[in-house]
Amino acid sequence: MDLEKRLPQPAPATAEESGSLRASDADRDRIADILREAVAEGRLTAEEHAERVEGVYRAKTLGELEPLIADLPAAHGETAGPSSGYAPAPAPGRPSPGAVPAVADENLVAVLSGSVRKGRWRVARRTHAYAVFGSVEIDLSEAIFEQRQVVIKAVAIFGSVEIRVPENVSLRGSGAGVLGNFEVDTLDSADQDAPVVFVDGTAIFGNVEARPKRGKLIRDLHRKVRGHLGH
Repeated sequence: MDLEKRLPQPAPATAEESGSLRASDADRDRIADILREAVAEGRLTAEEHAERVEGVYRAKTLGELEPLIADLPAAHGETAGPSSGYAPAPAPGRPSPGAVPAVADENLVAVLSGSVRKGRWRVARRTHAYAVFGSVEIDLSEAIFEQRQVVIKAVAIFGSVEIRVPENVSLRGSGAGVLGNFEVDTLDSADQDAPVVFVDGTAIFGNVEARPKRGKLIRDLHRKVRGHLGH
């Protein structure tokens, strides 16, 4: 006897029922990624992006997430980007020869203390951060980039170096953790002219972490970067 055929089968969820399902962190991150691509392509303004990202992390159900991308191509299964199929080249893995000096333009040192660099400030071509039984925080989310390639060398010994970047720059990392943690979230900007932040260094019994700051963008990216370079 085929019991499976005799037992009643549950009806598929309706669109209304699906919308009432609880949203997971993965669902929110997927929507946030779509919004980040949309603002990089010029489909959303920085203000619209910030407002929608705030809604993403307030949303409790899938039904609350869907309206945030309803007017974007990704919500309809379409591929965003130019109709020619052109995709910008990925950011380089290392700085171009001669683009960044070997000597630091700025040093941030925390020994049994803390050092913070954030707010509105001009990013140096090369910054060295040393945390020894202390902590260094580098927040680039509101900084002014005058170069397309920026290097941050981070060394944490029984300490921590935390780096945050805007969502519309590229982020690269190369380093090691010795009984510690060295972690850089690779990030690719949709704009091939966007700044690239390279993070390298070492964590010895410490922690080095670099990742994008949700909802933070460089506004007027082309005017700020190209203008400083005389373009």
